[in-house]
Amino acid sequence: MKLRILSVGHKMPAWVQTGVDEYAKRIQPMMSTEIVEIPPAKRAKNPSPAEIEKYKIQEGQAILSARLPKEKLWVLEVKGKILSTERLADRLQTAMTDGTDIALVIGGADGVSADVLAQADFKWSLSDLTLPHPLVRVVLIEQLYRAMSIINNHPYHRA
Repeated sequence: MKLRILSVGHKMPAWVQTGVDEYAKRIQPMMSTEIVEIPPAKRAKNPSPAEIEKYKIQEGQAILSARLPKEKLWVLEVKGKILSTERLADRLQTAMTDGTDIALVIGGADGVSADVLAQADFKWSLSDLTLPHPLVRVVLIEQLYRAMSIINNHPYHRA
């Protein structure tokens, strides 16, 4: 199984990159993981609702273009299903057993387009809280590592 994180955004602050790099390094022996940066749409200073929708569509097209044909599409979505770490581990274990590759989407500042949501195989919410985009990257990769540590009986996760 391979997992690619398709993340809309540009250069992250150093603290984010440090955290992401640390967990990405830790997870590699257990699961092939790659982060694919997707440039955000160029935004006006005070965009109208129509312009915001246009940005989401542009970013959605870039996300879907970056997706490989055999990948299942998991999308981080505020209205998605909330999972415990153990349930995430179960989902990842199933994907590994099935030989399923995953493209996991972190949308842009305004969310993801209707097209991306329509093609999603799974919609996942990290929390009911609103999290800043950079922090989502760190929380996501840490939770993926934690779930893989459960699968591999590594002592990192203490239930």
